[in-house]
Amino acid sequence: MTTRVSFKTINRLAIPATIAGIAEPILSITDTAIVGNIPENGLESLAAVGIVGAFLSMLIWILGQTRSAISAIISQYLGAGKLDQVSTLPAQAITLNVLLSIAILLGTVFIVEEIFLLLNAKGKILEFCISYYSIRVWGFPLTLFAFAVMGIFRGLQNTYWPMMIAITGASLNIVLDFILVYGIEGLVSPMNLEGAAWASLISQGVMAVMSLYLLMVKTHISLMPRLPVHPELGRLIGMSLNLFVRAVALNITLVLAVREATALGDRFIGAHTIAINLWLFAAFFIDGYGAAGNIMGGRLLGAKDYNNLWKLAKKIMLYGLWVSGMLMVIGFVLYRPLGMLFSNEGEVLSTFYSIFFIVILALPINTVAFVFDGLFKGLGEMKYLRNVLLSATFLGFIPALYIGQYFDLGLYGIWISITVWMMIRGGALVFKFRRKFRPLLQKV
Repeated sequence: MTTRVSFKTINRLAIPATIAGIAEPILSITDTAIVGNIPENGLESLAAVGIVGAFLSMLIWILGQTRSAISAIISQYLGAGKLDQVSTLPAQAITLNVLLSIAILLGTVFIVEEIFLLLNAKGKILEFCISYYSIRVWGFPLTLFAFAVMGIFRGLQNTYWPMMIAITGASLNIVLDFILVYGIEGLVSPMNLEGAAWASLISQGVMAVMSLYLLMVKTHISLMPRLPVHPELGRLIGMSLNLFVRAVALNITLVLAVREATALGDRFIGAHTIAINLWLFAAFFIDGYGAAGNIMGGRLLGAKDYNNLWKLAKKIMLYGLWVSGMLMVIGFVLYRPLGMLFSNEGEVLSTFYSIFFIVILALPINTVAFVFDGLFKGLGEMKYLRNVLLSATFLGFIPALYIGQYFDLGLYGIWISITVWMMIRGGALVFKFRRKFRPLLQKV
């Protein structure tokens, strides 16, 4: 069984995956934009959303790695024509993941103040972080469940239903944000920051219910865990653990960046919050081609079709670079309007504009890393992905961050360090892919 590598085939998977991918940052961007324009305490609310968002993203990314592991294994079995042999695996994997997420939820909800004190939050910002997180955290297991179901669909070479789940959640979140944050005169009282938290929680619940329904109706996969334990569960846990360690390293980068920005002052964390949300939006936008590489790469590897695997890598990189070029043009054309979407604070905006060009110019570098990252997940190369992230974080980002701190570069130093981090990630993945798969082309 093989897959035709064509513009149509790739984009049939990549475009829905892109739309699904940007739904998550849209949730954060919507909260950031709407909260940043609250008439009273807008700056403090914006800072709280940035700090809590970074911490929640860390939790979701760390435990959400089961999605990639499930997708990789299912797509490889599909390519080998043995899909029926993994029918009981998804239920066992999802059950394990959800139980872990509940344990972490209960482990953090009672020490919320201590968590955000570690992230340098204080005063009114700390107060807002606690109230915002105490609501949003209950959506954590719901999000992880929806992510795991999306991974199953991806493994089955289907990105349409994940896209519909994501669109529904993002659209509902936007509508509820306006209603609950600002209120409707005579009907709904303004809830300000807590309204944004409730909007996200309700949207996450709807996405989880929709995911369950579509999995039951559109596939033959059961979510009722059955014994015996599937032989591939060990490999899946191994993949997930490698991605777990990788996600920890990734989030050390993001959390250290937030911590350093917070230490610089309110306007700096406000500016950094805007920049990181736009960075994440672009990342998920570009990552649609990484998702196509993930989905098709696993299937081609299962079929041992190395020639088409090589062609796939070249094509998804080319398409990804076209997308990043388009985003660069949009970023420079809308340089100032983009900032004003998120805040009406002059100091925050001037600080954001001073570093936004770094975010834009780094987009092609990010593309290389994100596209090959997705491809390597589909190939099951989780151990190498782990090692690359550890190296990029501890030998690239952290030294660059403290060099920037030594020379008093402020927010510039933080964003230069993030760019160095991405350069190491992308370069290492390109090197490994060429070294491993180029020799195999000669044998086909």
